[in-house]
Amino acid sequence: MDSPRWLPLESNPEVMTKFVSCLGMKPSWQFGDVYGLDPELLSLVPRPVCAVLLLFPVTEKYEAFKQEEEERLKGQGHGVSPDVYFIKQTIGNACGTIGLIHAVANNQAHLQFEADSPLKKFLDQTAKMTPEERATFLEKDESIRVTHESSAQEGQTEAPSLDEKVNLHFIAFVNVGGQLYELDGRKPFPVVHGKTTEDTLLEDAVEVCKVFMARDPQEVRFTIIALSKDSF
Repeated sequence: MDSPRWLPLESNPEVMTKFVSCLGMKPSWQFGDVYGLDPELLSLVPRPVCAVLLLFPVTEKYEAFKQEEEERLKGQGHGVSPDVYFIKQTIGNACGTIGLIHAVANNQAHLQFEADSPLKKFLDQTAKMTPEERATFLEKDESIRVTHESSAQEGQTEAPSLDEKVNLHFIAFVNVGGQLYELDGRKPFPVVHGKTTEDTLLEDAVEVCKVFMARDPQEVRFTIIALSKDSF
């Protein structure tokens, strides 16, 4: 049986904020663009920041690096805290939604939800599951799928067809227990990138984003989005 496919979500902060709002997250935290990587432009991003999303092109160089990284981390152990919420991506083009789930699930202490929030219900129901079980559960979650589909058609660019190959991918960076985690549903486990704090999460995540960009210097298709308290 073919794995399900969704329409890709645009890297548009307004669409993302509306998406999580439709799923019952209160709007005290919002997604917004990070316009540049130098300190002056980072200083324009409202604080605190509790998650950073990176949209990047999946190139041959990246795939080769991903394979090498996986082998290396499997060999040395990856030291992931059991408090990290991680979900595998089994749905084609769902990386935007997976990224949003990673951003929200690992910040439930900061975020607030409506009483009947479908997103909070999903997180509660999947809290004790494995990453693979969560992925299967998401495949069956109609409220998230329907919200994803309507959000995917709301962006400023025309949504591609379901079958169109999309070679851009979303990942999330979060702080769990003072460690910076890269959460990518295409990878077998979270990747630890060293220490971080609530105050330095944006700068620390951006340093990792710079490595992604340096790996493919000819590419320009990178977008960074922050989940911040207060409105952009």
